[in-house]
Amino acid sequence: MATVEDIVLAPDNRLKTECAPIEEIADEIRDLAAHMLEDMYATEGCGLAAPQVGELVQLVVVDVDYSDGKRNPYVLVNPRIVVADGEERETPEGCLSFPGITVKVSRPSHVVVEARNLDGDLMRYEAADNLMAVCLQHEIDHLNGITMVDHLRPLQRLRKMHEYEEALAAGARPGEVGE
Repeated sequence: MATVEDIVLAPDNRLKTECAPIEEIADEIRDLAAHMLEDMYATEGCGLAAPQVGELVQLVVVDVDYSDGKRNPYVLVNPRIVVADGEERETPEGCLSFPGITVKVSRPSHVVVEARNLDGDLMRYEAADNLMAVCLQHEIDHLNGITMVDHLRPLQRLRKMHEYEEALAAGARPGEVGE
């Protein structure tokens, strides 16, 4: 059963750890993916990386389309960005591990990602100028120990972390975003 308590919150060191590749897509990985999807939907997120639930493996779940009530999840095993180009776009990002805040992050507008699905098939995902492009980059960052605040300059990062601490103290929970 998914709960908001499953989500690892910053500044937990697991969020700063580079994740290990998945050697075999066994039932344990399929179960983890199912659990991550439950957690993502329970917190109304559009993406979730394994370290955000305490597992240091290269696994990401994404669903940027379910707001209309239909679920269209992607499970990416060992995802890697093979192309990141196009005009840089600055967009506000939220993160389930940083409830109560959003951060403006500048990222390439076009991305191509290769990953295995749960059947072991090599898949290629391409996204441009949309939430999927941002989400793929954000979640793959997590697998490399990079969080959205790491994209900020030092003074901006300090301010956002102070804002985050205030939001937590005020009771912010995963899935809640701020300004």
